[in-house]
Order: sequence, then structure tokens, then C-alpha cells
Amino acid sequence: MKNFRSMRFACAFSAFLLTISGVASADDELPDVTSDGLKRIESAKVDALYWTEGATLEGYDSIRILDCPVAFRKNWKRDFNMRPTTLSGRVGDSDMERIRNGISEMFRDEFTETLQDGGYNVVEENGPNILLLRPAIVNLDVTAPDLRDATRTRSYVASAGSMTLYMELYDGLTGAKIAELADSEGARDNGYFQYSTSVSNKAEARRILKKWATLLVDALDEAHANLPANTDPAGTD
Repeated sequence: MKNFRSMRFACAFSAFLLTISGVASADDELPDVTSDGLKRIESAKVDALYWTEGATLEGYDSIRILDCPVAFRKNWKRDFNMRPTTLSGRVGDSDMERIRNGISEMFRDEFTETLQDGGYNVVEENGPNILLLRPAIVNLDVTAPDLRDATRTRSYVASAGSMTLYMELYDGLTGAKIAELADSEGARDNGYFQYSTSVSNKAEARRILKKWATLLVDALDEAHANLPANTDPAGTD
């Protein structure tokens, strides 16, 4: 079952990514309904949002976060290594794996901290009243990665880069799909070049991840605010 779900997620993720690849410039190309029946909802907060008709976030007080795979922008390694640099300044597969693992860990850390600060439990198992998150970071574009170059060549950039979140939301008890979304975010561009380090790169990544986590907390808070007074959010007596 686990392998089937992973395969299903990969297929849905690939299809959705192809669909939204031109979202910034061709919004009218987005379908009104996904292949599994979720309807598109206009959103001012994310680039693309699809929702199962009648679904709600009202009953969820705990969140389970699955591991977040990370994928670089297509040809990122080739494009980066085409820049004039020393051999020690070229990006390798081990560098990319280290960056992917770092972003994945940061995703879990930032979402866990933000959800807990918002009053929600973060759990490791499925069950009633549990919202299951299946996230992925794609199109990761790091402008000046920290390659631990012994020459300590300084890199000056206007922006640290960008990345896109794709995430599916499921009911943790039944496995029913509630929503899927995609949103692209870029690091802040200060309008001038500044020295880029691993510290500044991580700070920008955390800022973006924090923004996405806060949007989820806000959505949960809004759903709970719609519950009648003295009503159990789980819908039980």
C-alpha cells in the first residue's frame, strides 16, 4: 500500500507540476478540475489551489508531516557549472544531496515549530482528527550555494534563489484527499548585490518555509473559527 501511495503521489505530482509550470504567465491554462476531481479555488495567497467539494479543515487539531522530497530546477547543475569558476567551485552530486537534505529538514523544522506555536499537535501516526501533509519542494534554484570551497571565493548576488511548494492534504483516518496546492516563492531581492553565505541562504529558505507554514496555520484557525460555540471540532458528542 505504501509503494502504491508513493507511486500515486509521484504521478499526481508530475502531472500537476506540468500543469502549473506556466502559472505565472498563463494562469488561464490551469484546469478547473484535477484528474481526481478536485475543483480549482481562486486564491490570493498561493499560485494554485484545488479543493474537494464539501471538504473542510474544521475537525483537525493534529498534523502529520510526511518527509519532504526536494528537486532542483531542471539543468540547475549544468547551468551553475557553466559559470567561470575554479574546479573546487563547481557543484557536485554530493553538494546537491547535502542541499536537498538541508531543505527537507528545514521544511519539517519550520512547519513543526509554526504549527506547535499555533496550538496544533504534530504527530507521527495517522488517526482521527489528524491532517496528513504530503509535501514536495521543486524547482529549487540556489543562486550561490555554499560549496565549502577551500579558496573561499566570495559570491555576490541580488537574490538567494527560489523554490516551489507542491503539497497534498489528506484526512489522516480515511486517507481521503482534501486539497492540493502549489506556490512559488523567491528570496528577497534588495535591489543590490550582497555577499551570499550558507547562513544567508538558510535564512531566506527558512523565511519562505515559515510563510507557507503560517498560511496553513491561518487556514486551520479560520476553519476552527467557523465552528459553532461549544462544538467539538472532531464532530463527536
